[in-house]
Amino acid sequence: MDPNIYALVLDTLNRATSQDTEVLKPAEKKLQEWETEPGFYSVLLNVLTNHSIDVNVRWLAVMCLKNGVERYWRRNAPHAITDDEKHKLRQGILTSPVLNEPVTQIATQQAVLISKIARFDCPNNWPNLVPDLICALKAPQPLVQHRSLLIFHHVVKALASKRLVGDRRTFSELTNSVYPFILQLWHENTQVFLRNIQEGAATDLITEHLEKALLCLRILRKLTVFGFKNAHDSEDAVAFLNVVFDRAKTSLECRKLLKGRGIYPLELCEKFIIHLTKVALGVLCFHPFSYVPLIRPSLEFALFYCFTEQGMSLIYERFTIQCLNILKTILQCVEYKLPKGEAVNDPLVLQAHQVKQEVLDERTVCHMCRHLVAHYFPLSGDDLALWDAEPESFATDEAGESWKYSLRPCTESVFMELFRLHRTTLAPELVRMLGALQQSPAAPDDLPAILNKDAVYNAVGLAAFELYDDVDFDEWFTNVLSQELKIKDNNYRIIRRRALGECAPSMRPWILSVVNESTKLSEPAHVYLLEDALELWLAILETSHSADPAMLQLADNLYPILECDTKMHVLHVVSYVTERCGARVARDGGGGAGPLFAYLPQLWHHAAHHHMLRAAALAAIVHLVKKDKIINESIPSVIGAVTFVITKRILEGDDLPMVLSVQLCLLSRVILLSSDLFYKAVQEAANGLTEYDSDPAKVLNKVLHVWTEKMNLVTQVERWKVVGLGLAALLTTQNATVLQRFPAILLNLTEVLNDVMKTEDNGTYVE
Repeated sequence: MDPNIYALVLDTLNRATSQDTEVLKPAEKKLQEWETEPGFYSVLLNVLTNHSIDVNVRWLAVMCLKNGVERYWRRNAPHAITDDEKHKLRQGILTSPVLNEPVTQIATQQAVLISKIARFDCPNNWPNLVPDLICALKAPQPLVQHRSLLIFHHVVKALASKRLVGDRRTFSELTNSVYPFILQLWHENTQVFLRNIQEGAATDLITEHLEKALLCLRILRKLTVFGFKNAHDSEDAVAFLNVVFDRAKTSLECRKLLKGRGIYPLELCEKFIIHLTKVALGVLCFHPFSYVPLIRPSLEFALFYCFTEQGMSLIYERFTIQCLNILKTILQCVEYKLPKGEAVNDPLVLQAHQVKQEVLDERTVCHMCRHLVAHYFPLSGDDLALWDAEPESFATDEAGESWKYSLRPCTESVFMELFRLHRTTLAPELVRMLGALQQSPAAPDDLPAILNKDAVYNAVGLAAFELYDDVDFDEWFTNVLSQELKIKDNNYRIIRRRALGECAPSMRPWILSVVNESTKLSEPAHVYLLEDALELWLAILETSHSADPAMLQLADNLYPILECDTKMHVLHVVSYVTERCGARVARDGGGGAGPLFAYLPQLWHHAAHHHMLRAAALAAIVHLVKKDKIINESIPSVIGAVTFVITKRILEGDDLPMVLSVQLCLLSRVILLSSDLFYKAVQEAANGLTEYDSDPAKVLNKVLHVWTEKMNLVTQVERWKVVGLGLAALLTTQNATVLQRFPAILLNLTEVLNDVMKTEDNGTYVE
């Protein structure tokens, strides 16, 4: 290698780590220019493997190398890395300096870098990767063994993510060849770290073996879940799965002994336990029949640790969530359910069903229901503190798959699944709990009783669909909830909030009066009621075919609320109000709706540094424009400002693929709304841009270049269609710059049509 080139690259990397922007920016630009130069990545590898160089410089070198592999390693990539340089990189990336990397953060990035290359080249162009790693895993030096495990973990993770049939076959062959060795390595390190904890060994010694045991476990998880067609066909996999819960129990006991040893060892031990449960969940989801022998130990494990006082004294929140997720997945698993009216021929299905019936008998199910309501549903001290400090954050509903990661949604989803499957057993139990509350009303100063009542009300609300034959909801609302809403004591805010959530749409007049009272700022401040009152209003809107005057009159309350700290929530409501009630809300509203929507453009301009607030305001405006085809004078200024910002960001080209996807989608919607607004934004963006000679045509050409080259980064089908429609709409404007890009535009539109259309049996194309 030319020493001058090495010195030049090293100097540029040094300057690129400077805190001085005048030094930093030119260096970064130079590094970007070199990305397509032959030999650049070989120089980066030499810098990376020189441990005498400053850590920050080496960190930048590995990041540049990793990004370069991602962009230019493919054979058909523009400015692809040459085969000769790829060969040099593969030869130099698993050398002693890499396997002896002293800095953990750099070692992690090196492992990710190697995994990215492996995903392209292993095993065809890099057949010795896995044998070399296995050889390094047998090295006597602890650091070499750890770094090799780290690399192998990321390589296995990358190869496991490939889904083509040939790739899956290759991964299966890899699994069969390395599984026994990795399993033995896991056993050895697990036994050592558990023994060290029990014997009170040095923290560093515990950490060393715990880290390696965790890496082995992560590798085994990927191999077990994705490396076998049927996990129960492998003796090693069965042996591994049979010790998972025993290891978890032992590790939970040892976790108590790690307290006081520092945060890192404790966190490592908790991660180790969580990954044991992830192994169980992975096999349960991908190999349900292989999991049948584990159903009984799984259920007994979850019941002990989540539903007994002795077990709950040993656990922590993330572990509780994982156990409940295992329980819920077993309850929901289709393979474990008997088909209705059909004979069951598979003995594994019968075995699974029988085990569930035996473990989850009536007594156990009732205990689980009572325990969920009594221990998991009541609001905690932290919940109440958050309510007082940040009521909006407290009121934010969890959505999507939050039950996988958050305790309250998790326990509620388990309760609902349990109630659905055991309705005849649990409905009388819940009715008894509700009846007991009516016999002993909670005093306003009795917070534990109020929290218990709130928990039962929550359970009734979750199971309401299953309780209509057992509970007279109208009578309950009229005789109980309506009276409790009138109790103004601070503690009773908990019940008032829950009562709003339980209201039935059939009680429309009374509900509207409740919403009106709860959203009036002229009344005593009930910030904590706003969210539920607004949700109740939305529920009415969603179940209504049209908006009557009484409902629209409530819009008078929204404009004052925007002046307080509830802007985000109210703006979402505004969007829904427009969507449900149509354009007349914007034009005439209920007296207050007109000023409300006139306020939106002002809010956009005032929220210059509050991007989430701007996004909510823009969403409300979009709904308004969709419903009311007449665009009022203030709204184009907002849309134009958004388009201008997006255009500038696309020209800078620094955004992540997901961000660019959203940007292209928004541009397309603007074009579909008004191409004039788009061209005006391009013209404004060109002002002062010397690199484009302040020429709108050159700016538009750059935007279209990015659009057509990177349109495949849009992965969501709906956005893909919208972006395609935006390009098609541009063609209709007959702009000369657009027409110059006609071949690229047509190619992208063809790809969109191929992806979103399918052929029917009669030969017609449909979406």
